[in-house]
Amino acid sequence: MSVPYYPWTVWIWAAFDPILILVSVYLGWTASQFGKVVIAAIIGFAVAVLASWALSSLGLPWPAPIGHDLPTFFPVRAVGALLWAVLGFTARRLVRPHA
Repeated sequence: MSVPYYPWTVWIWAAFDPILILVSVYLGWTASQFGKVVIAAIIGFAVAVLASWALSSLGLPWPAPIGHDLPTFFPVRAVGALLWAVLGFTARRLVRPHA
């Protein structure tokens, strides 16, 4: 049995999961210290994976589905969650420098 091949266009959807973006950016925005950004990324990752799994289980179309016969791309999702949380944290510091 050979290892399945997925093009990069399939991989990138895991980092652009809408729920991953919304939760990670929001929690990154609300983080008061940079260390909390990692926690925001972990929570964003977990919520996005559970939501993607639930939507895929219901048979609803989703840009980054998760299933027993579908790729999960956990490393891509984890790095994506961290980058989105850092983006939210940085955006808040630019908009409200002393908040």
